[in-house]
Amino acid sequence: MMIDLTPMILSFKLALLCTVILTVIGIPVAYWLSSSQTYLKVFFRSAIMLPLVVPPSVLGFYLLVLWSPLSPMGRILEQQFHLRLVFSFEGLVIASVIAGIPFMLNPLIAGFEGLSPSLKEASSTLGKNDLETLLRVLLPSVRPSLFIGIVMTFIHTFGEFGLVLMLGGKIPGKTLTASIALYDHVESLEYSQAHIYAAVITFSAFLSLVFLFMLSKKSGVR
Repeated sequence: MMIDLTPMILSFKLALLCTVILTVIGIPVAYWLSSSQTYLKVFFRSAIMLPLVVPPSVLGFYLLVLWSPLSPMGRILEQQFHLRLVFSFEGLVIASVIAGIPFMLNPLIAGFEGLSPSLKEASSTLGKNDLETLLRVLLPSVRPSLFIGIVMTFIHTFGEFGLVLMLGGKIPGKTLTASIALYDHVESLEYSQAHIYAAVITFSAFLSLVFLFMLSKKSGVR
């Protein structure tokens, strides 16, 4: 029995890109949110949590409307930047980054908030600026939180279904990810192929969790 590996490769590529992007932007944003005293902090924290409580299909619907070529933003993106985000891999990457924000930021924010203020004070006393303090002092101390964010972001993006189906459809080689391929095979009563996709998604999630626990143990976290 032949199985198309393209949807799995596409899911892996999507999850990897999303995780890398969120790691880069998530660290400074989480640090700012954990240390900021602005009254808007509650608003930002609520916005971060929103993708966790809003169904992915709802998020996908609003992004579809927002980025549609018929919308003002969609027209600007297409006419000025020759970029169409609906039914495209690029659109899935941006949408997955938005949907994956809480999976990366929440562990990091908790990690930064759990650090002793004396670490930052000691670093400032030694003459280190904010960037050096973040990268050389605070970030190594929250490595377990960063590991959790990376793994959870990757797992979530790899298996995402509702958002991908709503915004990207199921274009082979472009937006047809493993979860969408699984759905198609189930809908066609092709359960043997569906079992393979389901097993790959489950096994990938399992291996990611094993990797997380191994890193946590190596870091001395129980």
